[in-house]
Amino acid sequence: MSSQRFREILAGPDLVHFPGVYDAVSARLAARAGVVGAHLSGAVASAVQLGLPDLGYVHATDIVRVAQTVVPALDGLPLLADADTGYGNALQARATARAYAAAGIGGLHLEDQVAPKRCGHLAGKQVIDVDEAVARVRAMVEARPGDGDSGIVVVARTDALSVEGIGSAIERCAGFAEAGADAVFVEGADVEDIARVVEAVENCPPMVFNRSEAAGNGAAPDWTALQDLGVRVVIHPVSALLAAAQAQAAVYAAVAAHGDAGQTARMGWGELTELLGLPDLLTLEQRYAAGDPS
Repeated sequence: MSSQRFREILAGPDLVHFPGVYDAVSARLAARAGVVGAHLSGAVASAVQLGLPDLGYVHATDIVRVAQTVVPALDGLPLLADADTGYGNALQARATARAYAAAGIGGLHLEDQVAPKRCGHLAGKQVIDVDEAVARVRAMVEARPGDGDSGIVVVARTDALSVEGIGSAIERCAGFAEAGADAVFVEGADVEDIARVVEAVENCPPMVFNRSEAAGNGAAPDWTALQDLGVRVVIHPVSALLAAAQAQAAVYAAVAAHGDAGQTARMGWGELTELLGLPDLLTLEQRYAAGDPS
């Protein structure tokens, strides 16, 4: 199960990177590149599926629909998917966890913003009461089978750092840990913030770190320092979409101006069909046509 592979990553000693994917082609490209897991962003799903910014338009059904095409293309690699605010109260959060698990999603992250939420890097965010935030996390943890140590991985995210300060972020992470979260995620944190959280939260779970261009294109943080503090997964939610959008913009501009894509950089058709498995499928087709039982 992809959730078990995700748990192994969280329990391991290494920091790994999950790039963003948003359809079957991007998922196949990520898997071919050798990643150990991938991320599905609500902001990206909103952009690609709805053509709208990250202002709370996406629902669980939108994420599940995308995941149903992404998960098979990842060929068993774990997918960490955005669950935004859980799309309601604790009961809705519980249902969201079950719907994500049924779609084959390995892990989700749930945040404590007021609904409708907004991109974590936009001004004007608000967060819910800490008790309500913890209740939503507990509901997702308890939605899993058995003793809660199997099934979908629950990553509890807080956006309180930029709204209420480090003290509130620490309090919320402590509550999330007590509620059984498998990992915690402090949106907008730097190395120093994470160090303060880890020091203050007893038995702090592994951590997820967000490396998103939505926060700008500054220098990368010290990955070794983050690894030593317990960060096990770094997500790169929008990098691939931004690259694809720039490449597509160049192609459309060339076609509009010259009637042809010309020398714009793009993958060859043969490479794409090979990525999609065409050679193996044609071989299989011939075997079936010949009636070969082997």
